[in-house]
Amino acid sequence: MTMQAKWWLGLACLCMQLFLAPAGLAADKLRLQLKWTHAFQFAGYYAAKELGYYREVGIDVDLVQAQPGLDVVEEVVSGKSEYGVGTSSLILARKAGKPVVALAVIFQHSPLILVSRKEIDAQTVHGLMGKRIMLEPQSQELLAYLKREHLPSEQLKQVEHSFSLDELIDGKVDVISAYLTNEPFRLGQAGFAYNIFTPRSAGIDFYGDNLFTTEHEIRTHPERVKAFRAASLRGWEYAMSHQDEIIDMILQRYKGPDAQHYNKEFFHYEAAQTSYLMSRELIAIGYMNPGRWRHIADTYAELGMLPANFPLDEFLYDANPDVNLRWFYFWTMVTLLLAGIVGGVALYIFKVNRRLGNSLDELKKNELRLNLLSSAIEHSPTSVIITDADSLIEYVNPHFTIETGYASDEVIGKKPSILQSGQIPTETYQTMWAQLLRGEVWTGELINRRKNGEVYWEEAHIAPVRDEKGKTRHYVAVKVDVSERKQVNDKLAYLAHHDSLTHLPNRTLFFERLAQGLALAKRNKTRLALMYIDLDRFKPVNDTYGHAVGDILLQQAAERMKQCLRESDTVGRIGGDEFVALTLNVTDEQSACLLAEKMRAVLSQVFAIAGNEHFISASIGVAIYPDHGSSEIELAKKADIAMYAAKAGGRDQVRLYQENMRVSM
Repeated sequence: MTMQAKWWLGLACLCMQLFLAPAGLAADKLRLQLKWTHAFQFAGYYAAKELGYYREVGIDVDLVQAQPGLDVVEEVVSGKSEYGVGTSSLILARKAGKPVVALAVIFQHSPLILVSRKEIDAQTVHGLMGKRIMLEPQSQELLAYLKREHLPSEQLKQVEHSFSLDELIDGKVDVISAYLTNEPFRLGQAGFAYNIFTPRSAGIDFYGDNLFTTEHEIRTHPERVKAFRAASLRGWEYAMSHQDEIIDMILQRYKGPDAQHYNKEFFHYEAAQTSYLMSRELIAIGYMNPGRWRHIADTYAELGMLPANFPLDEFLYDANPDVNLRWFYFWTMVTLLLAGIVGGVALYIFKVNRRLGNSLDELKKNELRLNLLSSAIEHSPTSVIITDADSLIEYVNPHFTIETGYASDEVIGKKPSILQSGQIPTETYQTMWAQLLRGEVWTGELINRRKNGEVYWEEAHIAPVRDEKGKTRHYVAVKVDVSERKQVNDKLAYLAHHDSLTHLPNRTLFFERLAQGLALAKRNKTRLALMYIDLDRFKPVNDTYGHAVGDILLQQAAERMKQCLRESDTVGRIGGDEFVALTLNVTDEQSACLLAEKMRAVLSQVFAIAGNEHFISASIGVAIYPDHGSSEIELAKKADIAMYAAKAGGRDQVRLYQENMRVSM
């Protein structure tokens, strides 16, 4: 073959590869370096990988667990991994010349804590002086905590972290750095007595588990960075809404070196703690507040770990660089009620400004009115704040002190952001400031934090006060604590999806979970079973002993059925004595029927209520996806047919759906 022929053949092959390759970011092989061994704290990344979110954007991601002593930042900066999960000490790495860039925040509150042996009997962190301590990499916020508590790290005997609790349990060390989501559960299971010390007790409330990359990755692959971040956050959204499914996934596919210590109970504990630290019901997953990062930097600077006013512009990734949100990044103020007071204050100040040139009598009348209004505000049962045009507080009424715990001299001259909890999405502030800057009154709900650290809900009415020329001179906020009302609303929301007697999912919630289960089964090519359960001989109990006894029996029956199922499964109540059950990842028809038989057996056992013994039984019909149907309606219909076949066959039995049941019914 001539050189020219080889050239044309090579060109043809190249064209064929380009033609056949998927569009976009096809076949990009990447590594995400985790900061710990496999655990629920990385649930979103597992979901993004296993559900194909990464593949959809042309990325093939390896999730690499950490080993003892591994430096996640160094792994990413050196190019061994393109992305990593780090702590807020990333900002210190940036100062050290490492070109790291924070892409997204997963934990709104850092889970890093210190755990010590109980026998040390340390009532405060100062009791750890001179003790042996294992500190993991990227735990500088713990060093900042010790420094703020005037306990320099030099006064501790530092040991390299082994990632093993045995070092603490066996007494080889006295203190370890740990995660709130992990070690407390395992130590409790081991019956080991311990103390916990958290940086938040010293006012160090940093971000945790931050997704990051390097300037080089952003500069050379900007679209890939954007796609990877979006797919990861999508995975987190799914993971936190389908925790049982992800727990099963981790147990089956992601086993770390300590897998023998991990079971469903542990992962449910970790998932609950993760939900708390993420505050996802209040803050969008991945959201980073530049003001909060500024606070972190200032805290490190205060402790001599960073220079003052360390620049953050290049450190924080902007997913939407064309959008300028700087007005909405600082945490504003307070909340609720009495819009009339706000309007009255604003209107009266305006009128006073116009009447300054009036007669002495008129001035006296104004003074009387002002005194009256001042007295009303002073004795108002709601909080009132007045700030200047730069949002610096000039006045707070006595109820503000009652509600927040801050005395007036503690807040005068400061911004209302002193109350911020960090749990409000940017969009809320965006809307608020847009209205205020247009000269409009804003009304809405906020989550603030009292001086003692307690978080509470407020409803706020905030109004700009403008002079004759229309220039804003002050802002007035009237607010009231609505935490109790929110609790009632949350309870109503719960009751809307749960049966009030048994607290099981009601028809609406159950069939939502069935739809989700079907989608998952179709995607993973697995089976699921739907069971219709009708209690036999329940009506005589109700009629003979009354509804109170009948209700207790239903509650006990519900609890027995729950105990038969896995955490990932669901049992619901859809009628008087009618229940339904959903079990995922069913191996075959036999295993589904065995589970149904287990429920039938426990329901046939005696119910002891108020000194009497009651006996019932259950007729259970079972339908399997995909064997008996591929939709919720189809499966529900066939499970119902099988249940009636069980009743027709003599009750107290389990029947699997068969086609000939249509004829016999």
